[in-house]
Amino acid sequence: MSGHDHSHTDGMQDRRRLIGALGVTVLILTVEIVGAALSGSLALLADAGHMFTDASGLVIALIAASLAMRPRTPERTWGYKRAEVLAAALQAGLLLVVGGFILVEAIRRLIEPPQVGSSAMLWFGVVGLAGNAVALLVLVGGRHGSFNLRAAFLEVLNDALGSAAVIVAAIVISLTGFTRADALVSLLIGALIVPRTLRLLKETTDVLLAATPKGLDLRSVRAHMLALPHVLDVHDLHATLIGTGTPVITGHVTLEDECLTDGHSQELLVKLQECVAEHFGVPVEHSTFQLETAAHRDQENLHH
Repeated sequence: MSGHDHSHTDGMQDRRRLIGALGVTVLILTVEIVGAALSGSLALLADAGHMFTDASGLVIALIAASLAMRPRTPERTWGYKRAEVLAAALQAGLLLVVGGFILVEAIRRLIEPPQVGSSAMLWFGVVGLAGNAVALLVLVGGRHGSFNLRAAFLEVLNDALGSAAVIVAAIVISLTGFTRADALVSLLIGALIVPRTLRLLKETTDVLLAATPKGLDLRSVRAHMLALPHVLDVHDLHATLIGTGTPVITGHVTLEDECLTDGHSQELLVKLQECVAEHFGVPVEHSTFQLETAAHRDQENLHH
């Protein structure tokens, strides 16, 4: 099976997971909105708001997964591989807005706690937790496969934690009458949302800004390339991610003059690509090196 076919199969699996998770999420969202209206619980409403963001994010992720399967064209030489990165960044942005609202409203309710129906809050929290568990099972198999599925899994996991917190708050209110437990749980949900979201936002922003892939020490890669026989210099070395599983590296490699005249350069090119593949930890399908003499290097206007 070719790499393209494998990618297409993975894309279809991603879509099926996202569709399943979306169906469960929309169902839980509807139930929790009803529950929040009946109980007056901010924690339940916060969880419903998070669910709404999840549903929106899953729709975005589903669109991105579909776009990522489209073939390359001369106008879009990488196809739409970056669509899933953009989708994950947008999901993170939406989550930040929801997290901010929850934190502000929770502080207001700590000051002026309203009445909360603990029984309705408890039952709807249980329903939410059960639904989140189903969605997690749908997504767990592909959470390491792409930014898209990782973002979706992260959102549902946060929701599951939020639903568990809602249940705890409902029990506390029922046993003690301490209605501020609802606001405290809402603060906890906000605290769960924001840090993880900032981390995801940073990682997707790094990809969009063409940062060196996480875990890759480009100085070490350059040192190993320089250690190869007949390599005099390595410069203009760049590495980035086009999308999940698509690392790209380019650079200029200065060789001894005779390597470019006796045909030895092709053998060196293979060794350079093997060296780079080892340092990425996965086979790098897209590595491009310009092989040049010392005289050509010295004439370059751009030399980093």
